[in-house]
Amino acid sequence: MFDDFQSTTVEVGEASLFVRHAGSGAAVLLLHGFPQTQLMWRDVAPGLTDRFTVVCADLRGYGASSCPVSDTDHAPYAKRAMAADMVAMMGKLGFASFMVAGHDRGGRVAYRMALDHPDSVDKLTVLDIVPTADAWDRADARLALGYWPWSLLAQPEPLPEKILAAAAEAIVDNALGGWGSSPAVFPADVRQAYVDALRDPAHSHAICEEYRAAATLDRKHDHADKAAGRTIRCPVLALWSEQGALAEWYSDEGGPLALWRGWADDVRGQAMPGGHFFPEEAPAQTAQALAAFFG
Repeated sequence: MFDDFQSTTVEVGEASLFVRHAGSGAAVLLLHGFPQTQLMWRDVAPGLTDRFTVVCADLRGYGASSCPVSDTDHAPYAKRAMAADMVAMMGKLGFASFMVAGHDRGGRVAYRMALDHPDSVDKLTVLDIVPTADAWDRADARLALGYWPWSLLAQPEPLPEKILAAAAEAIVDNALGGWGSSPAVFPADVRQAYVDALRDPAHSHAICEEYRAAATLDRKHDHADKAAGRTIRCPVLALWSEQGALAEWYSDEGGPLALWRGWADDVRGQAMPGGHFFPEEAPAQTAQALAAFFG
């Protein structure tokens, strides 16, 4: 797993980010979602290193990255702060501009990066998400019940933190097996790594702060961009699960592709085999889609 990748920790101001990297050529940054870490790219990243310098990083508050102190408005865990982390980290690795793909929470960091740092992001891929404000503005019982972390983890502390830390195995098993993907896709050591990260009190608090920020500041930042007419300047590829909820839930709006075209002029996309965690279910197809777009 991650053979030939180098591991390092990069200091970016208030955060320390755990990073794996390998390959040569133009840089591609891969960002994970919940309840994962950079391990989610274990079978995708090696398929890209013959053409790109591939960087896989744990978001602040996740995996082996640090957990900066938060505040009452959750700003240290807004996607704006997390995006700034990644731009600084890539700069320290020698890349003033790069391409980025983000799944789930990492996709939200990735598109915020493209909005806030347009000169740094050459191409953007978002995996199985629609923009945060769009999701909240259209939220209904399906979102509340189907993707319960949105509402549960955004509750005031300490309730969600205690649930994450005390029931980490149940949380991970519910997500990995309940969002359209087969639990068999996740090797025991990878599953355990996801569980261990949630059990740590500092990380469980950081993850809840990230969800609280998504329900508040991230929405405000998206709405402010919309009001100002600010859009994503670079080409965008949207990938979503053919077995997941996005196409069904947003069918009246024309599906996820139509929603993303409200944020960028150059948007293309396709459904991918598998459930929400399709990069781990269909790594070869995911790597092929990313290579074709980034290439």
